[in-house]
Amino acid sequence: MRVSVTLVAVLAAAIGLDAAAQNGGQGMGAALATVNGKPITSAEVEKPIASDLAKLEAQIYELKKAKLNALIEEQLLAQEAAKRGITSTALLEAEVTSKQSPVSDEEVAVFYGANQAKLQKDLNTWRDQIRSFLSAQKATERRQAFIDQLRAKHNVKVLLTAPPVYRAEIPTAGAFTKGPADAPVTLMEFSDFHCPFCKRVQPTITQVLAKYNGKIRLVYKDMPIDSLHPQARAAAESARCAGEQGKFWEFHDKVYTGESDATAPTMRRYAQELGLDAAKFEACRSTRKYQPQVQADSVEGARLGVTGTPGFFINGRFLSGAVPLESFIKIIDEELEAGRGNGAS
Repeated sequence: MRVSVTLVAVLAAAIGLDAAAQNGGQGMGAALATVNGKPITSAEVEKPIASDLAKLEAQIYELKKAKLNALIEEQLLAQEAAKRGITSTALLEAEVTSKQSPVSDEEVAVFYGANQAKLQKDLNTWRDQIRSFLSAQKATERRQAFIDQLRAKHNVKVLLTAPPVYRAEIPTAGAFTKGPADAPVTLMEFSDFHCPFCKRVQPTITQVLAKYNGKIRLVYKDMPIDSLHPQARAAAESARCAGEQGKFWEFHDKVYTGESDATAPTMRRYAQELGLDAAKFEACRSTRKYQPQVQADSVEGARLGVTGTPGFFINGRFLSGAVPLESFIKIIDEELEAGRGNGAS
């Protein structure tokens, strides 16, 4: 039997946390080891890996929450079934299976129409599979609705608490930004100009900025993945050169809407289209003036645990990948409701 590395890490972390609790815990200043009398403190160990530890703690919490919810549902069903003098299986049959409406041909057609570009083949090829999928979806929704009714009827108290939200401390000095400096929410993006997922998420970021206009500041950080996109670093350096002349975001948009080409002719063409001083731009680009800054961003992203692009931090809270608008909204609304500061320095 194979056990995933992630699960092993989660279990190991859980065991470690339990052991620490049994021993009364160790403060951040506590010594974990000494070398010829010189201590190595808990803070020295945990601070560099704080992001990884936070991810493990979140995984542990999600595992516990999933199991706890399953046990709550099991007890609710058993108690309700006992009241009715039937089994839990019979209860689910009566309240879920028998009340589930069949999937209509119209529902199948609507689903196919909404997903036709992905499915590619004709409706007849997919009809039975779509019907089965929608039927299972209805059963899940009906079961959850019944469980929600039982939870509302009974005195259910969940005492499991989520771990503290981890917030990375990320300097913004020298970065290109959009939005007011004192905005309550800072959205920081670590991105690669030639990454297809970074390109895909740009319209979503535009929607986020429009929705929270005046309440959010976007901070752009470069993280070119050289092994996958060998020209992305040149694009990042060129964009900073455009930024010298006040045209970073315009250049940014041209690169993301164009092809994955950062050759000198293309970069010069973008500069010309934006009305930049050609001589100044070329001197900046050809000497790779901003190579150190781009590299510093990449190192910083790696330090923060960003392993792929795009990577986002919303007031220091990590969000990975080209996620949908709803994922941004959820965290931003939580931050605004909590009335936090901008979470960046």
